[in-house]
Amino acid sequence: MFVWDALQDLTLTILMVCAVVSIGIGLATEGWPKGTYDGMGIILSIFLVVTVTAVSDYKQSLQFLDLDKEKKKIFVHVTRDGKRKKISIYDIVVGDIVHLSTGDQVPADGIYISGYSLLIDESSLSGESEPVFITEKHPFLLSGTKVQDGQGKMLVTTVGMRTEWGKLMETLNEGGEDETPLQVKLNGVATIIGKIGLGFAIVTFLVLTIRFLVEKVLHGEISNWSSNDATKLLDFFAIAVTIIVVAVPEGLPLAVTLSLAFAMKKLMNDMALVRHLSACETMGSASCICTDKTGTLTTNHMVVNKIWICEKTTQLKGNESADELKTNINEGVISILSQAIFQNTSAEVVKDKNGKNTILGSPTESALLEFGLLLGSDFDARNRSKAYKILKLEPFNSVRKKMSVLVGLPDGRVQAFCKGASEIILNMCDKIIDCNGEVVDLPADHANNVSDVINSFASEALRTLCLAVKDINETQGETNIPDSGYTLIALVGIKDPVRPGVKEAVQTCIAAGITVRMVTGDNINTAKAIAKECGILTDDGVAIEGPSFRELSDEQMKDIIPKIQVMARSLPLDKHKLVTNLRNMFGEVVAVTGDGTNDAPALHESDIGLAMGIAGTEVAKEKADVIIMDDNFATIVNVVKWGRAVYINIQKFVQFQLTVNVVALIINFVSACITGSAPLTAVQLLWVNLIMDTLGALALATEPPNDGLLKRPPVGRGASFITKTMWRNIIGQSIYQLIVLAILNFDGKRLLGIYGSDATEVLNTLIFNSFVFCQVFNEINSRDMEKINIFKGMFDSWIFLMIIFATVAFQVVIVEFLGAFASTVPLNWQFWLLSVLIGAISMPIAVILKCIPVETKNTSNQNHDGYEALPSGPELA
Repeated sequence: MFVWDALQDLTLTILMVCAVVSIGIGLATEGWPKGTYDGMGIILSIFLVVTVTAVSDYKQSLQFLDLDKEKKKIFVHVTRDGKRKKISIYDIVVGDIVHLSTGDQVPADGIYISGYSLLIDESSLSGESEPVFITEKHPFLLSGTKVQDGQGKMLVTTVGMRTEWGKLMETLNEGGEDETPLQVKLNGVATIIGKIGLGFAIVTFLVLTIRFLVEKVLHGEISNWSSNDATKLLDFFAIAVTIIVVAVPEGLPLAVTLSLAFAMKKLMNDMALVRHLSACETMGSASCICTDKTGTLTTNHMVVNKIWICEKTTQLKGNESADELKTNINEGVISILSQAIFQNTSAEVVKDKNGKNTILGSPTESALLEFGLLLGSDFDARNRSKAYKILKLEPFNSVRKKMSVLVGLPDGRVQAFCKGASEIILNMCDKIIDCNGEVVDLPADHANNVSDVINSFASEALRTLCLAVKDINETQGETNIPDSGYTLIALVGIKDPVRPGVKEAVQTCIAAGITVRMVTGDNINTAKAIAKECGILTDDGVAIEGPSFRELSDEQMKDIIPKIQVMARSLPLDKHKLVTNLRNMFGEVVAVTGDGTNDAPALHESDIGLAMGIAGTEVAKEKADVIIMDDNFATIVNVVKWGRAVYINIQKFVQFQLTVNVVALIINFVSACITGSAPLTAVQLLWVNLIMDTLGALALATEPPNDGLLKRPPVGRGASFITKTMWRNIIGQSIYQLIVLAILNFDGKRLLGIYGSDATEVLNTLIFNSFVFCQVFNEINSRDMEKINIFKGMFDSWIFLMIIFATVAFQVVIVEFLGAFASTVPLNWQFWLLSVLIGAISMPIAVILKCIPVETKNTSNQNHDGYEALPSGPELA
């Protein structure tokens, strides 16, 4: 299939027709086998081009299949055989009970069993934007829809292609990836170059044909036509077509795809799954990263580190601390604390085969349950007991910032439990449990003392949660969960340590000209403490709360947004507004990290959405361009590095290819005009085309990134792809190659003392050989467009070395053994040495070119590598 696709190229089809006609005329005039050499040479070259193209396309398709498998690694919680377990969505069977919570994708068709406030977004199936509440009266859940709010359990009734989603998918043939912005830009470049090449080809064909006809007229042979004349005209046509083949840079789109596919494969090994090709490329231009805190900057393994209860603070360190707490605190208070933890949770304790407890749930919930188990409570028995009945539940979400539950007690009373963001819960409380374990009023001054405790916890980078309870007078009938009148039980400080390597990763981003901003729902003191620890918050940076940010006018936002480094207590819309303003007001290329359903708008609005693979919901992953499989900020830096490598690798390839294009076009055109023959034949040009397009793309577009890429600013949105530096290198190398090849072409026989019947063939072979070696050395020159040491890292890139070696080896075979097909003759060792020397001289010329300064907007803003240096000090501020 890939071979067939590669053969669809129009210029290759024309060349195949030329080859067949050439064989026909050759057999008639020169007989077998000599008459077939020219035609067979073209066919052999086409075979090589098609083979290499098809193999590289096939390899890419395998990589995309691997990526597709990674994309489909989605896990869900089910109850099967009476036990809760985590399984792949592909292992779900009819009869499983699936646990759904906010942000999940419904993995199969099923029927609702139980749950709370289960709100489903069915827009992907029905097209209706209004979400649907699932209840006993409306119990049907459909595969592919998304849980917008609440939680519930579902009995699976249909799986796979028999689901509504499956039937819909059967009617669709999923298309491939859209072209990336860079591919679109390069296709434009390729079209322009192709048109120039077409013009050159037509003029070359006309010049050669007219010269041939004029010579026939001058010799009085215009009426005498032989098969040799027909062969000559066919050769002229083949040369013209081959000029088009060389001029049309088919390698440009191939280089982009190869480079992106290579980067995607490497990133997948480095725990980053790229869902959209263009993200790899765009990430290299990112100038700002808006990151969340939990799980990205921190480890996402939370433990209760401190508790303030009965007006005492206790530092918790394992079982001993829990025993000390039980000794010092009233038993009734411990009991109500346990109930507040266990009755008001979405997590679950599961016993494995060995009877060991495993907690399934979010990190915060798991930390609280772990602490509850340390207090000695039996959560499993409580859950199985029918004595406690959950009457109503409001799950945690980013707007409410709290989770509330109504519980029917064994004696018929009803209690409401609430936990969540400390400031919000504290405002809902008018009572507190004092040092004697008694419930007392909570006056304003006492509430201020509690606020001080919250701030002291937060300043130690602890995530603070308050737990509260309220007795409801109503019996176990339908009632709403109250929003006030609670009794504050305890304040817990949950520690989520900063990931190792995050501080260094943040410093790397800053050095690369990328601003890191932390956007979190946490308390501002916690956020500031973590941001300082990570190196995000500096002395001149601004930390702001979401509510304050919302109230700013457009003018105030213009002033403050560049200084914002931390946004705490933020709602999803605050994150969305920040991203929108950064893009529209300041023209930033913004990357956003997110894990929740609430992050989906910001992920969608950003230039690059980065979803968390472990903590992320399916909704967030679907909206994201890249999934960070290990939830680690350092992985994001790696994505930036590869993004920049893709961009610069393609620039290297374009520089290399345009040099070959310019030289091949001009040398054939000028020679045709002056001497009436082209020094480079169709077969030779096809071989150069193979070096230039496919092998060049493989060699230069798959270069791994180096750390120097992160010591330069990001490429701006409107930046020109072909830079002045590239033009300097292209023009300089083209002039050198044209001068050398022109001297050989027009005066080579005299200068080198080439005489005899085969002098023209020897000279043309020498020109061809020198031209190829110029490209081999120029490929090495193109490894770095700025730095003089182009060998740095070259010997670590085995693909590059292998392609250079293969090109040279095959050139030797073509010249020495395939002369009949390639119109070459074997060369002596002196001419081989001369060819290599001509190619090698391009290296010192590249060094001289790199010493020529290129005019920039601000020449003082250049560092020693020639890249624009980043401003510092007052200029940066």
